[in-house]
Amino acid sequence: MSVQTETPQIVEIHEVKQRLSWKIPITFLLATILLLFFAVTVEGDSTLRLNDRNQALNIDDITVNASGVLWIFAVLAALGVAWSVFSTLSRGKFGRLGKVVDGVAMVAVGLLTVFGFLIFAGAGSSGAVTITSTLVSTVAISTPLIFGALSGVVSERVGVININIEGQLLAGAFAGVMAASFFQNAYVGLLFAPIAGAVLGALLALFSVRYGVDQIIVGVVLNVLALGLTTFFFGTLMTANQATLNTNRYSLKPIKIPGLSEIPVIGPMLFNQSILVYIMYVAVILLAIFIFRSRWGLRLRACGEHPKAADTVGINVNRTRTLNTIFASSLAGLGGAFFTIGSGLAFTNNISAGNGYIALAAMILGKWHPVGAMGAAVMFGFAQAVAQLIPSLHAGIPSDLVNMIPYVITIIAVAGFVGKSRPPAAENVPYLK
Repeated sequence: MSVQTETPQIVEIHEVKQRLSWKIPITFLLATILLLFFAVTVEGDSTLRLNDRNQALNIDDITVNASGVLWIFAVLAALGVAWSVFSTLSRGKFGRLGKVVDGVAMVAVGLLTVFGFLIFAGAGSSGAVTITSTLVSTVAISTPLIFGALSGVVSERVGVININIEGQLLAGAFAGVMAASFFQNAYVGLLFAPIAGAVLGALLALFSVRYGVDQIIVGVVLNVLALGLTTFFFGTLMTANQATLNTNRYSLKPIKIPGLSEIPVIGPMLFNQSILVYIMYVAVILLAIFIFRSRWGLRLRACGEHPKAADTVGINVNRTRTLNTIFASSLAGLGGAFFTIGSGLAFTNNISAGNGYIALAAMILGKWHPVGAMGAAVMFGFAQAVAQLIPSLHAGIPSDLVNMIPYVITIIAVAGFVGKSRPPAAENVPYLK
């Protein structure tokens, strides 16, 4: 009897080294260089104002030596550079702890850069850097951007590119103030705003989902349609009936949450806002949960990633896309109400002023996630709030240059930080049986 012996095959396992990404260290280095530039060139003291006029608590202004503080910020940012280089070279050796420290470092360097810029801007000025008021403005300005970004997240997750966010914001602003003026109730306007957005969403779904027209082309056309219609009705109907159809007397008032609104700095920012801001909080939380932790969210993402597979398990792909596109568009319409009844303003031509495109950029920067999109939108809102603050500190700065700040930050953020983020695989791909 012969004994058969098997010679074990020796398999060589080659360790695949992860490609190093130097994006974060380079970003930290640029922030450090910027802070060093501020520290070297700054002159005078900066006055920081933490008090908010709507708070019962009175906090005295804080005056600091701008150069000394900026040098400290620069040194701390340099430590962040050293850590980011070490963390990158370690290739994830420290596991979850390393990721936590990376996150803390990113937040810290970001805050150092932001507050460093504010101290630099306020140095030598007779005015004060109103930090609390700037943060309050940040939340308010970010609200329509966040609603628009959430609209983009829902519609693109289901497979429909929503370029029409700009038009939906504009339609929501128009319908909101018109309904509020006619019914003499701001909350009625808050109901009509999402309906206006949903109407445009229905048109987007009709042409892109039902007839398979290119979604980008349809979105651009609907933006032009919304701008044309609102311009026409503003110049005819609204102008002739200013007191009854376009008044700022009926706007959403801030709702102060007792106790929480008195917390220094963050109290007025988070807990003394209009109902539209509180709805935004709820919308972000619910969408972050339901898109990734519910049956509805699973069907939504399936239609955006692999509609054929979704169809084989009984999901009506086109109906799911249509309904969710309309729902997403109603979110953008609701956000548009901020421009009029949410901020106490009457409607003017093109009042959305390109915010829909910034919301689209925030959605991409946030990698199609509600929380990420909210974070990116807040960053853009803060840039705009700072742009409003700077003229009060230095009146000689050209207003056109200041107004460019949010759009420049949009370009830099999308070009430099998005990286290789992957959109839903089946977006802008019609599913026609």
